[in-house]
Amino acid sequence: MLSNLFKKRKLQIFAPVNGDIIPLDQVPDPVFSQKMLGEGIAIMPTTGNIHAPIEGKIVLVADSLHAIGIRSNDGTEILIHIGLETVSLQGKGFTVLVKAGDKVSLGQSLIEVDWDYVREHAESIITPIVITNSKEREVQCSHTMEGIMGETVIMTVSAK
Repeated sequence: MLSNLFKKRKLQIFAPVNGDIIPLDQVPDPVFSQKMLGEGIAIMPTTGNIHAPIEGKIVLVADSLHAIGIRSNDGTEILIHIGLETVSLQGKGFTVLVKAGDKVSLGQSLIEVDWDYVREHAESIITPIVITNSKEREVQCSHTMEGIMGETVIMTVSAK
């Protein structure tokens, strides 16, 4: 019974969008592939919009609407960065449904994405999901090949 008090709790992070799962080191952008922003994984979206991969609080919505940050109830910070070189789209192709400070539940819709527009005007639609405070966490990435929004666990995170 007492041993349960000392077990590390693991946070499950679910796929925020449907698509093929790609190791972060294969993302064709050194900011992500060299893990400058933290440990994580990427998804090449196939269908759907961006949904909350955890229960938590929105801490960041990029001015260009292409990225969103969420802090889980245990303090894990997650950045979902939609596409590469999408800052230059200046918000076109994205409709954000939440704002900083909002509490969100697992699976809640966060950003509607016009994938056709983003695919045509950005370098890539690959979507990195990064634990920005991974230096303070143990992160285990899934080896699953396909992510299903709200069903597939793509990472588990616990305190170090």
